[in-house]
Amino acid sequence: MKLVTIILNKTECLDDILEEFGNNNIPGATIIDSKGMVQELYEHDHEDMFFLMSLRSLLTPTHKENKTIIMVAKDEDVKVISAIVNKATGGLDKPDTGILFTIPVDYVEGIKH
Repeated sequence: MKLVTIILNKTECLDDILEEFGNNNIPGATIIDSKGMVQELYEHDHEDMFFLMSLRSLLTPTHKENKTIIMVAKDEDVKVISAIVNKATGGLDKPDTGILFTIPVDYVEGIKH
């Protein structure tokens, strides 16, 4: 089992992703409203911070929030989840799209295995 975490910058893709999860029998995602560090600093306009200025020159947030999707998934479902997310977003390799990562899960209660 894996804990799959998807930080989705292209929030307009969320419905398509969730629909495809359902179509592929991948249940149980939790969606959390989230915000990245650059978004937060940009919003507070810390002009005097050199660090922020260097980030601003590299990244200008085109979105104000992210959606973080977390789910416990079977190992064999991770590739399906990744394919769904990449198809919906146009590819996580594109800038300002999102990230997906997994963490091993060795114990779970409260969900069907």
